[in-house]
Amino acid sequence: MARDTTDFRPIEGFDELVSYLAAGNKPKEEWRIGTEHEKFPFYVDGNRPVPYGGDKGIRALLEGMQRLLGWEPIIDAGHIIGLVEPTGQGAISLEPGGQFELSGAPLKTIHQTCREGNAHLAQLREIAEPLGIRFLGLGGSPKWTLAETPRMPKSRYDIMTAYMPKVGTKGLDMMYRTCTIQVNLDFSSEADMRRKMQTSLKLQPLATALFASSPFTEGTTNGLQSWRGDIWRDTDNARAGIKEFFLAPNFGFADYVEWALDVPMYFIIREGRYFDATHVTFRQFMNGALKDEIPNGVPTMGDWANHLSTLFPDVRLKRFLEMRGADGGPWRRICALPAFWVGLLYDDAALDAAETLTSDWTYNEVIQMRDEVPAQGLATKLRNRTLREVAREVLEISRSGLAARNQKNREGYDETGYLAPLEEIVARGSTSAEEMVKAFHTRWGGSIEPVFLEFAY
Repeated sequence: MARDTTDFRPIEGFDELVSYLAAGNKPKEEWRIGTEHEKFPFYVDGNRPVPYGGDKGIRALLEGMQRLLGWEPIIDAGHIIGLVEPTGQGAISLEPGGQFELSGAPLKTIHQTCREGNAHLAQLREIAEPLGIRFLGLGGSPKWTLAETPRMPKSRYDIMTAYMPKVGTKGLDMMYRTCTIQVNLDFSSEADMRRKMQTSLKLQPLATALFASSPFTEGTTNGLQSWRGDIWRDTDNARAGIKEFFLAPNFGFADYVEWALDVPMYFIIREGRYFDATHVTFRQFMNGALKDEIPNGVPTMGDWANHLSTLFPDVRLKRFLEMRGADGGPWRRICALPAFWVGLLYDDAALDAAETLTSDWTYNEVIQMRDEVPAQGLATKLRNRTLREVAREVLEISRSGLAARNQKNREGYDETGYLAPLEEIVARGSTSAEEMVKAFHTRWGGSIEPVFLEFAY
């Protein structure tokens, strides 16, 4: 999330929290595609991490991008920590370890998404190259230890850094050493939200397998295809993963609100200052738990929006749905991820087919896939089939959905071509992670350094 929200309207009650989510309902003609991608900055000289400060650090990069784009700076305790397009059409933000994120504008087609990603990377190169900085498109930081990884001066991250070790073993790795590609998609009604959320939750482990690109940690292989996927198995399980009630036949906005109310908070913002609120749930906050601890301790709608942004299920519900299962990767993947999900979820016949395919998958089967995919990738079994076999069928459904959308670019091509990187993986039978490990043991000669050439933007 690019910028924490300030909305000072006091919360009237439970129904208002439900209505906040339901306000995301949109007619189909207003559905949009919002793509986010993160990448690791590094100095070309020595493939070293880039700190925040200094003449050639992250701050200088952000200031250069601000001059180039004319976007408004996001300031936290005097530090520039991001940029936002003045009309709200996109933002640039920092993840805790300096991972550079573009939160794209809500766009109509994958063609536009791809052009947006291209333009962003070209602009970034213009500013970064004179600083000796390039960017790595992978799901996990391949070389640097946690101690070597820089820390960004962002107040919410200070609170999270102190809290994470109390609630899981891998939260700091998640914060500082992973990157993702996500897409945010719309729904027309509560029933439409339910169908899309449940179908995509069941398919999220498949997305993790298809996009697996984090097989290295601290300079060598880690025995995993998606280290990032494994990290999410023990980050903060009260707020992450797949909850069984998400898959209930009558799941709705109110159920998500009930769950969110009982998840511990991270922070409250008052007068530009962040207050640690990790010791209370949002429900306790609404019952007066912080009224004597912080200024203006009455819960606001801004507090609610911020709290929703600190929940980490595999598909996150806000006023749209966020697909959160994929590793970061090279440029073609930035286009492939939204294409995959738009094909499955934005065409009625494709959604019917995807829902039918997954309808009898049980919660336990989905969790088992989620547990096994980080190590086994497309070889993971679902009953008597591998995920590679399932992927063939799912990609065919996605392709049919994109073809039915019939969104052509200037050259007359529709959106189906953006699935090519995923179709290649399935045809080859090996993930990007497996190909990297093979290269590491052969032509890279057991060195991690070539990854900074072959997977750089």
